[in-house]
Amino acid sequence: MKRAVFLDRDGTIIEDDGYISDVARIHLFPWSAEAITRLREAGFLIVVVTNQAGVARGYFEDAFVAVAHRHLDTLLTAQGASIDAYYYCPHHPDGVVAAYTRACDCRKPAPGMIARAALDLDIDVGGSFVVGDKWLDIELAQRAGATGVLVRTGYGQSAEAERPAHIHPVAVVDTLLDAASWILERSPHESSKS
Repeated sequence: MKRAVFLDRDGTIIEDDGYISDVARIHLFPWSAEAITRLREAGFLIVVVTNQAGVARGYFEDAFVAVAHRHLDTLLTAQGASIDAYYYCPHHPDGVVAAYTRACDCRKPAPGMIARAALDLDIDVGGSFVVGDKWLDIELAQRAGATGVLVRTGYGQSAEAERPAHIHPVAVVDTLLDAASWILERSPHESSKS
C-alpha cells in the first residue's frame, strides 16, 4: 500500500480568495510546488481533498471545479510539481442547488473523500498525513486515522488559538513547505510503489 499526503486546497496550496469562481483568482503560495515535489520524491502520493460548497450554494457550476483543478495543475507543472488526484465535496446542507443540498459523508471533517481515495489508490491511511489550514482538516485526519498537520497560512494563524478541545494536532507549522519538512523528518523515505 502507498502512503499519501492529503492536502487541503484553499489556504494551504493556494491563497484563500473566498469562493473562487474564476481561474484568474487561483494563486499558488510561492513554496507550494517545492513542498509537493519534495513529498512526491520521497514516495508520497499527493491527493487534494477540498470542500467546494460554492457548488451547492450556486456560486459556480460543478464543472468549474474540474476547470480550476486543471488550471492548478498547469501552474504546478510549470514549476515541476504535480498532484496525483483530486477529491472534492460539492455538497452543503444549507445549499440552494437541490442536487447538492444535503448532508453527506464527504464534506470535511467527514472522512468520505479519504476513504474513497484509499480505495481508488491503494493508500495506507494510517501511514498518511493530512495538511490544512483549518481545524476541520485536522479533525478529518483524526476521523480517518491519519496524522494531521495545521499550517498557519489561510485561516491557520487565526484558528491556531481557537483549537476545539476534541482536536489534537500533531504539529502546527508556518507553511506547506514546513509541513513537508516535518513529515519527511518523521517518515522513512520509501518508494510509493513498494
